[in-house]
Amino acid sequence: MSTALDVTPSEMMTVTASRALNNRTTCFVGIGLPSEAANLARLTHAPETVLIYESGTLQTRPDVLPLSIGDGELCETALTTVAVPEMFRYWLQGGRVDVGFLGTAQIDKYANLNTTLIGDYREPKVRLPGGGGAPEIATNSKEVFVMVKHSRRTFVEAVDFVTTLGFGRDGTARDNVHPETARHLGKGPTRVITDLCVMRPDPETRELIVTELHPGVTREAVIEATGWPVRFAESVGTTPAPSAEEIEVLRALKARTERHHAGEATEQERAS
Repeated sequence: MSTALDVTPSEMMTVTASRALNNRTTCFVGIGLPSEAANLARLTHAPETVLIYESGTLQTRPDVLPLSIGDGELCETALTTVAVPEMFRYWLQGGRVDVGFLGTAQIDKYANLNTTLIGDYREPKVRLPGGGGAPEIATNSKEVFVMVKHSRRTFVEAVDFVTTLGFGRDGTARDNVHPETARHLGKGPTRVITDLCVMRPDPETRELIVTELHPGVTREAVIEATGWPVRFAESVGTTPAPSAEEIEVLRALKARTERHHAGEATEQERAS
């Protein structure tokens, strides 16, 4: 895929995901691709976005992308750092997080996420890092965005293990929940952003459907990369192409991050 700016599919995904965040949004950020998109939003159109990481850092403004939630850059640039129990009990379970921004190893047609294992639970082919805070983030954030590269290995009809609930095995897991027993239960995943398209849950079945194709991407490419008979919205839009500023800021952020983690930061970057 290419645009006039010679944008890569990964850059298209990151820019599209960053645009999903509004200014002043309180966002609980996952490490990796979600962190890249959230910080791009903060550095471009949404400077007042409040980024929260699982280690307890509030309104952090890192100059480089963290390698983990324990990266010192997060604490050093945060407005404040609170205890992890306070982060989850007061901020997340208290209904104060607008968006949970997550990645995953597997996602299925009902937006369930798997970061636990591949294969049979008792004899897995691969063990993955686990859920961390993702199950609680997906449960209690007002809505969830998922950002992941599109392939049949990742987009499977049914995940091998439900680490993080989307809409359950049949799409009904969030239905008919009593407001007194789960008053802060969020909407769940409202959009999935990939390097090919944007998907959203069908309002009735909760099955993920394609609502936007990135420039130059065909329906056939999405079908080929999806592990179930994927459906398309009645009217499928085209994702707006990135601006020159968005690509410039993103590339500078990634280059700065690479130099920093390689121990090659410039004197000016170290001073900042």
